[in-house]
Amino acid sequence: MATLVSWVPFWPPLRLSIFLLAIMTFSIFLHSRGWFPASGRRLPSSNAMGRPPAMSPILPPTTPPATERGMWTVNSAGRLGNQLGQYATLYALAKMNGRQAYILPEMHRKLAPLFRITLPVLSSDVVRSVPWRNYELHNWMSEEYRHIEGKYVRLTGYPWSWTFYHHLRQEILQEFSFHDHVKEEANRYLAGLRRQRWNVTYVGVHVRRGDYVWLMPQVRKGVLADKAYLEKAMGYFRAKYQEPVFVVTSNGMEWCRENIDASRGDVYFSGDGKESSPGRDFALLAHCNHTIMTIGSFGTWAGYLAGGETIYLANYLLPDSPFQWRFKPLAFFLPDLMMDPFGDSQEKVGRTNPQRLDFSPPPPPCLTKVHADAP
Repeated sequence: MATLVSWVPFWPPLRLSIFLLAIMTFSIFLHSRGWFPASGRRLPSSNAMGRPPAMSPILPPTTPPATERGMWTVNSAGRLGNQLGQYATLYALAKMNGRQAYILPEMHRKLAPLFRITLPVLSSDVVRSVPWRNYELHNWMSEEYRHIEGKYVRLTGYPWSWTFYHHLRQEILQEFSFHDHVKEEANRYLAGLRRQRWNVTYVGVHVRRGDYVWLMPQVRKGVLADKAYLEKAMGYFRAKYQEPVFVVTSNGMEWCRENIDASRGDVYFSGDGKESSPGRDFALLAHCNHTIMTIGSFGTWAGYLAGGETIYLANYLLPDSPFQWRFKPLAFFLPDLMMDPFGDSQEKVGRTNPQRLDFSPPPPPCLTKVHADAP
C-alpha cells in the first residue's frame, strides 16, 4: 500500500528574499506619501473633511495666535460715546500702522449687544500676560500717530475725534451697523410717531445733563444747553421741513419735560418721559434723519451715524476754562455733517479733507488765546 505523503510548497531562499524586500519597499512608500497617519498626528476633523461639525456654543471671536503684525488694543473707559470713539480710533490707527487690532472683553460687552463689530476679543489671560506699551492719545489726529512704534501697544485716553477715522467712514459705519432686532425696535417706535403725517422728517434730540449739571459749571467752567438754544434749534427744522417730528432723549428727562415746549404736538419724549437705556436711546437717535445735540460724545456719535444735519452747541466752554487747551472745534465738529446756525462767533469752515488735517500738540493752557462768547 502506498504511503500518503503531505506536500508543502517550498520557496527557494532567493525568491523569498525578493518578496520580503518588495513588501518593505511598498510600506516605506505609503508612509512617505502620508497615506497612514504617523504616531501622534490627528486625523482631519469632520468639519475639515466637509461634514458639519458638532454643535458648539456661540462665543465672541477670541485671541488667535500672535502674528508678525503684533497686537494692538485700546483702553475701555467711559460710557457708550467714549467706547465708540476708542473702538474707531483703534481700528483706524492700527490699520494705519500695519498692526492687528483687538478689543478688551469689557468693550465687547458694551458694544456687541448693539453693533455688528468685527474686531477680535482678547482673553483676560492674554491681557494680563502681554507686555503692553501704553501710548496716550490726545483727542485729535497728529502726524506722530502715523508712526507709532511697538508690536504690543495699548492706546489710552478718550479719543473720539473724527480726524482719526473719518477717512474710513464707510468701514466705521459698517462696524457700527446695528443688529436686526435693534433696528426693528427703533424703526417700529419711530413709525408709531408718524400717525396722520404723510411727509415726516425725524429729528433726534439729545440733551446731555446728568453729572454735567455740576461738572460743567464747577469743574470745566462751561455751560449747558438751555431752553432758548433747544427752541432755536427746533425752530430751524420746523422752518425747513413740512412735518418734522422731534424725538427727545436725555439723561435728565424731567428737565426736558419742563423746558421743551411740546404743545405743537410734534415733540415726543423717548420712553414716555422716563430716562431710557443708553443703547435704546442711541439707536433711536441714529435712525432719525437729523440730529440736535448739546455737548458730549454720545450726541456727536448719534449725529455721525444718522447723517443728515446736526446742530451742536458751540462755544460751551468759558474763556477761562482750564479745558480750553483740550478743545479744538475743527477736530470735534465735522464740517461736512455738522453746523451751528446760531453761533455767529463760530469760525466758518468749508469742506475739509480729513486725511490732510493735522493738529500739532496743544500749547499750555496759559498761552491759549480764545475769542468766543458763551451762548
